[in-house]
Formats: sequence, structure tokens, C-alpha cells
Amino acid sequence: MRVICLLLLVAAIPAAQERPLPDYETFAAQVKAHLATDEERQSGYSFTERRVEQKLDGSGRTRDESVKVFEVYPGLPSEDRYRRQVEEDGRRVPPDQLAKQDRARQKRVEAYGRQVASTATPSQRQSVAREEDKARREYSAAVDDLFRVYDIRMVGREAIEGHDTIVAALTPKAGVKPLTRDGKVMRHFKARAWISESDYELVRVEIEAIDTLSFGLGLLARVHKGTVASYERRKVNNEVWLPAKVTWTASARVALVRRLRLRGVSEFSNYRKFSVDTSTTYAPPPR
Repeated sequence: MRVICLLLLVAAIPAAQERPLPDYETFAAQVKAHLATDEERQSGYSFTERRVEQKLDGSGRTRDESVKVFEVYPGLPSEDRYRRQVEEDGRRVPPDQLAKQDRARQKRVEAYGRQVASTATPSQRQSVAREEDKARREYSAAVDDLFRVYDIRMVGREAIEGHDTIVAALTPKAGVKPLTRDGKVMRHFKARAWISESDYELVRVEIEAIDTLSFGLGLLARVHKGTVASYERRKVNNEVWLPAKVTWTASARVALVRRLRLRGVSEFSNYRKFSVDTSTTYAPPPR
């Protein structure tokens, strides 16, 4: 996900058209000033995630499909978000199972609160701050690699849901040596990005693999040449751009032998500002 996000936050060389495209240097500087990961943005919200995962046959037809719906809440420090599953394959999770999830989560939150109250020291808080600073530096280095790896060109202007966007094409440069792990992955993808002209925020990105890319030494998963993924954001409450939809395809091995073709779609909705009450009081999301 982070690599996909980084492929979008860019602008580029002006081209002639009826209304001139923005100056590259000025626009790029504004985009960089607005950079933030989706994890940072979503940390202030609870939301609903609908996740569809499909297994495909050799012809690309769906063999099996799983649909899950989650209420998602910010996690405790150093933890992933809390995903409260409320639906599976069109069936609501029974109330007793929801209550069991909620009790387990409540105990975890209370235990963490007691631990912080009894053991937190200035040195421990400093350690957490150092880890957060390290993560920010790594993200900044990956952003720098994006501009190092890609030849970025503005190719036009397009309206998306009432927002004027600048369309940018990203093509990997030949012979460039990335300095980060994310940069090494970027070399295997070309991309097309739509960036809000007024907000300097990513609205949509489409990436395509130009090589076959393996993970886990090719034993776990593989993204084949020509594979396409997309990522979309939507402006929420007319104040912040947040993830709306992600689609992807890949292949994976089962027991390191049998290969499966996979496709997934995640849709995000019902964003709500997060508060203490939201973290401890749960209710089914709107249908």
C-alpha cells in the first residue's frame, strides 16, 4: 500500500493546452508539503471497510469469493488498527460473537492503560518518539526515491467528481539506483496519477507492472508483468482526502506448491471522527 501511495504524490513538466498546466517546481513543492501516509490520516477516524477477495481460474473467472465487512478503529500504539468484523458473505455476525470481540478488545485496552500508568517513564516515552521519528525519516527517504526513480511528466487536466486534477505519467528511468527498499519496488511499475489541482492531494492512481515481481524468493507471491492495480481517495466532510477504494491482482503459492490467482477489492466508507467513546462503544455500521 505504501508504495502505491508514493507513486501518486507527484507533478511534472508543463504541456501546452487551453489552460496552461501549473509550473512543475511550484506544484511539486506544494504536493510535498501536503504529504502524509494514509495511516496518519485515518488514525483520527473510525470507518467501515468492505473487503472482497476472489480466487480465479486460468481464464480469469471467479472460482471462489469471500466478502467481509469490518468496523475499523485506531489501534493502540505499536499495534495495527482494530478491525471489528460485523458481516461475512452477506450474513451479519451474531450478537454474541460481536459481544465476545468487544469484551476481548475492552480488556486489551484496559490492560494497556494500566501498563502505561504503572510503567511509563521518560526514557520509554523518548524511545517511542525515536521510533516514530525513524518511521518518518524512512517515509521521507522513500518519497525522495520516487523522484529519483521516475521520469515524471504532466500530461493533462481532468475533472473527477467535481475536482480538477492534474494528470501525471510516471515512467522508471533507466540505470537509476534506488536508495530504499520501496524505491527498488518502484522500478518494476509505471504509473498514472491524478492529483487535486487546488488541494495538491492524490485523488487516483493506476499502476502497471512492467516486469514480473516476486516476493519471498518467488515462493510466496508473484505480481506478473501487465498486472494492474488502482487506488482512489475521496474528500471527506470537505476537509480531508481519505482512501475510498483499492483494487489489486496477484498470484500466490499454497504450501509452496500449488499456485493461485487472486484478486481483491477494498472499499472504505462511513468515516467518523474518532473519540474515546468510539473506541469503547461499538454499534453496527449503517446498512
